[in-house]
Amino acid sequence: MTDSRAALVATARDSIARGSKSFAAASQLFAPDVRERAWLLYAWCRRCDDLVDGQDHGHDRRVVADAPARVAEVRRLSAAALAGEPTGDPAFDALGVVARETRLPHRFVTDLIDGFQLDADDWHPRSEPDLYRYCYHVAGSVGCMMAVVMGVPPEDEATLDRACDLGLAFQLANIARDIEEDDRVARCYLPDEWLAEMDVPPGQHMKPPFRDRLVVLARRLAARAELHEASARVGTKALSYRSAWAVLAAAGIYGDIARRVAARGAHAWDHRVTTSKREKLAWIARAAWQAARRQRIADTPRDPRLWTRPRSSPRWSS
Repeated sequence: MTDSRAALVATARDSIARGSKSFAAASQLFAPDVRERAWLLYAWCRRCDDLVDGQDHGHDRRVVADAPARVAEVRRLSAAALAGEPTGDPAFDALGVVARETRLPHRFVTDLIDGFQLDADDWHPRSEPDLYRYCYHVAGSVGCMMAVVMGVPPEDEATLDRACDLGLAFQLANIARDIEEDDRVARCYLPDEWLAEMDVPPGQHMKPPFRDRLVVLARRLAARAELHEASARVGTKALSYRSAWAVLAAAGIYGDIARRVAARGAHAWDHRVTTSKREKLAWIARAAWQAARRQRIADTPRDPRLWTRPRSSPRWSS
């Protein structure tokens, strides 16, 4: 039996409180209907990520032996939810609710799951475009889904591009912050071409002799994140005040993660970079002012030099 919508929302609220303090704080700024849908979407994303990576709300990640089978289960349950069928899992039933209430394009759901598939296949980026495509699958697609949840029409490709930019910025920040954590589970999202450019042997990037070179690459990730964050801010002009407030707060909070990694240099991975509760509250206050003045942002076209999301799911090779 499918849980009631209220029960699904309550479960989703608990999930976001455990899994992401940054997103939980920013989500409080949404209007109530958008907030609930954002929680429901988050619950599904979090559950998928946890299933594939063998973790609990983003914590205690471990190497799993049956990752492809786990992704296949995520595909099966997600397809059932999108078809309106009960799944027996509140997080997947939550996806079904969001899809029905928002005209959520199913391709974004598929694109995100394709990102999980890349990790399950032990894929890693060879080039910078590979890196961006990965970031799209695991985060840019979520940005697009969140935009639809906030009321952006699925046909508004320009605004969805800006929403994707925010997802890209978040993921680039995450990659920079989590280089050491990823290395512990035998993953590396730094492109092979970047490592070769810095004369870092494969699999050796966390070794002390290469720490200064790693700093260069982490700062490159942070700089790329800042460019996409700036592009995403222009997209807030298409949102309601409260949605823009939440997006700008999240952009600032996550942007600080990338900026802090860059500022810490060789010490960026001594301790996990986070933002304090006080810093989150400061960004929430600052974002209220930014949202009120968002229409003053210059309505410039999106920089054509920025990587742009695919209009259809790209084919990948291992």
